[in-house]
Amino acid sequence: MSFRFGLLVFPGVQQLDLTAPYEVFASLPGTRVDLIWKTLAPVQSATGLPLTPTTTLADCPPLDVLCIPGGGGINALLNDEAVLDFLRQRAPQVRYLTSVCTGSLVLGAAGLLSGKRATTHWNAHDFLGHLGAIPVKERVVQDGNLITAGGVTSGIDFGLTVVAALTSQAEAETIQLALEYAPSPPFRSGTPEEATPAIVAEARRRMAASRAEREAILLRN
Repeated sequence: MSFRFGLLVFPGVQQLDLTAPYEVFASLPGTRVDLIWKTLAPVQSATGLPLTPTTTLADCPPLDVLCIPGGGGINALLNDEAVLDFLRQRAPQVRYLTSVCTGSLVLGAAGLLSGKRATTHWNAHDFLGHLGAIPVKERVVQDGNLITAGGVTSGIDFGLTVVAALTSQAEAETIQLALEYAPSPPFRSGTPEEATPAIVAEARRRMAASRAEREAILLRN
């Protein structure tokens, strides 16, 4: 059986939010993975990596899975009616509506999280309730056909979860082994609960400008 995946790509996307699940999805035999944007012109990720869309919002084919990655660039999407309308139109048509990191906030802005259990990056988790979601602090959260993932690196866990839901655990485990995904981080600072207060404060400082802009948009709506 073949599947079709679509990931939204946009200026300022966090590239690992996109490329981590992309790698997992593309490892599933017989699948096609499209990068979706308004035009086919390349866009730059938040860290400067050029990414080239393969289809447009207008021409996007039917999808089994639609995924919205996160990143600083989502701030512009929170009021982008072209993107939000696309999500509203496609949500009832896909088998799984999904997000990684702050991509869930875009789903929320489209009205697609109301009453749903969901997660996002730890530094944006408090916005979920404002968008009508039921916030859950887990790495991957599934509520019906909605699957959301936490910050950045959780995109790998998320991708494997989606593959298992579409096919089988054995298929997901085979892909996990092929990618040698056996995380053993050198430091125990991957969550605010594990990191020292000084590290948490520095991380918050570096993300403060984007968060402030995001907060202004969401509280204004």
